[in-house]
Amino acid sequence: MVIFLVAFVVLLVIGVPISISIGASAVLGCLSLGYPLVVIGQKMVSGVDSFLLIAVPLFILAGNLMNAGKITEKIFDTAKELVGWIPGGLGHANVVASIIFAGMSGSAVADAGGLGAIEMEAMKTNGYDEDFAGAVTAASSVIGPIFPPSIPLIIYGSVASVSVDKLFMGGVVPGVLMGLLLMVMILGFAIVRKYERHSFHFKALIKQFLGSIPALITPVIILCGFVGGWFTPTEASSIAVIYSLLIALFLYRTLDWKTFCKCLKDSAISSANTLFIIGTSTLFTYVMAMEGISRQMADVILGISSNPAVILLVINILLLVLGMVMEPGAILTLMLPVLLPIANGLGLDLVHFGVMVVLNLMIGQVTPPFGVCLFVISDVNKLKLERMYKAVLPFLVPLVLTLLLVTYIPGIVTWLPYTLLA
Repeated sequence: MVIFLVAFVVLLVIGVPISISIGASAVLGCLSLGYPLVVIGQKMVSGVDSFLLIAVPLFILAGNLMNAGKITEKIFDTAKELVGWIPGGLGHANVVASIIFAGMSGSAVADAGGLGAIEMEAMKTNGYDEDFAGAVTAASSVIGPIFPPSIPLIIYGSVASVSVDKLFMGGVVPGVLMGLLLMVMILGFAIVRKYERHSFHFKALIKQFLGSIPALITPVIILCGFVGGWFTPTEASSIAVIYSLLIALFLYRTLDWKTFCKCLKDSAISSANTLFIIGTSTLFTYVMAMEGISRQMADVILGISSNPAVILLVINILLLVLGMVMEPGAILTLMLPVLLPIANGLGLDLVHFGVMVVLNLMIGQVTPPFGVCLFVISDVNKLKLERMYKAVLPFLVPLVLTLLLVTYIPGIVTWLPYTLLA
């Protein structure tokens, strides 16, 4: 058991990719503990053998198609006309566009890498500090995996056997709340730094809105489908792909064959990485469970206090630290067998707990020094990481505040799903 855990830590420290670190240490654990070799293949396959997980590659593909098909530009232009007149207008447009795009892709990286490049270029062109533009873009990308659809919530629902429809609806209010708190922070910076704002033109707003309706109604279709029970999350991902492909090809005519093939290739690579992590993590958690490590970790957490509020704080701190250095899919698959018995023991609603966990991990995606969204924005926009680290710190305040509100006021999450999907 010691060899198994030490191997995992050593591989991570020396920079081996997380999926290989998890898989190699799990295989080593199986060999050293004398488990049948057939277990390795069985557990890895069973980890991804889920109809629900088909939605992961499809939502990734939908996000890539929207970025490549310039649909994200339509979204940002509409957001700019809608809220650009507020001090710090393009910063607010950045947040609003991320909320709308979140209703299509479900991925923070897709938001940061695609829509984020458009947002940053517009902000820099209009006199905003490059660091500020990067920080706003990074912080707003976190909304993607909270507002439905959400790839991490799909993984959570698959592992925890919780209704993904309810998880998706549970993310709506926290996603909007996060956006509003970020906009308050942007407003404060804009007033102090005297950033220019985009003048309001009602006719321009109507014209831009009418031209962007096909792109803007995608999240409406998805949300209405969940509420009405018209389709499952997996079916919704298929609809998102088909719809984005149709409007990019035939309405906006912004997608050619070469770009389409690149979208397929990029989506396949991203999906394979995510699903491989889930597979290897399933094997890893099997070894943990067989050796009693999961139970020991749960006992340590429960031994800290008998107060549910304190336990939730400890879980949040643990996940925030893990989220800074590990991929969310891996953390979900590895830690949920430890955390779910604790949540059940405390009588927590698993929809509320799921949104809290995913929100926590997404904050880690923009937290220095290893937040993956920071790396993406730095790479795409040729912005030094050291500058990103400093600029993004103030924007962690509204994100953490949202996390605390979601943690200790469960109704923020549970009100909508249990009202509409009861």
